[in-house]
Amino acid sequence: MSHTIHEKKKLLARVRRIKGQVDAMERALEGEAGCETVMHLIAAARGAMAGLMAEVVEEHVRTHLVDEDAHPGALNGNAVEQLLDVVRSYLK
Repeated sequence: MSHTIHEKKKLLARVRRIKGQVDAMERALEGEAGCETVMHLIAAARGAMAGLMAEVVEEHVRTHLVDEDAHPGALNGNAVEQLLDVVRSYLK
């Protein structure tokens, strides 16, 4: 089973929050909000999207690439954490 199906409720909740943030951007632009307000809304949505991507990538790596049961010794735990740290920092 795919981890996106397993974590469906949690991922959909994050997507719905992002949708709310995008809707807030639209309302701000339609209401002619100031640049600072719009930039804060964009930054928040971008951060939320990056967080969602980081979560999906991390679970993909843990589930499909380094599943210890399916592939014993495929990649040591320290290397996994190093890889995921790089991915998390890149997505910030």
